[in-house]
Amino acid sequence: MHESSIARHILTAAVERARTAGASHVRAVRGWIAETESLSADSVAFHFEACARGTPAEGARLVLSVSRIAARCEVCDLVYEPEHHVLLCPACGSTEAVLAREPGLGVESIEVE
Repeated sequence: MHESSIARHILTAAVERARTAGASHVRAVRGWIAETESLSADSVAFHFEACARGTPAEGARLVLSVSRIAARCEVCDLVYEPEHHVLLCPACGSTEAVLAREPGLGVESIEVE
């Protein structure tokens, strides 16, 4: 599962952050997933919780918001929000578009104690 490997990467980063901060426990991780990634925030959080058992992040909350990314059609210049991960201009049907920001997943904060 893709969500499982992503959850493990987030967990590794969170535990490393706690270690470098001299903390013993990760309390929460907050971030975002671009809607274009076709990932389930709930599924990533579920896998994070499972992978965190027995680690300094056990019991930590992973809070991910899903963000939409606008696209600009390179043919007709329309700015639109793609449906899922499909770049298809609703005005002219072109698949040539530029995303307004980086797609993917990002961690905004890691709360440790």
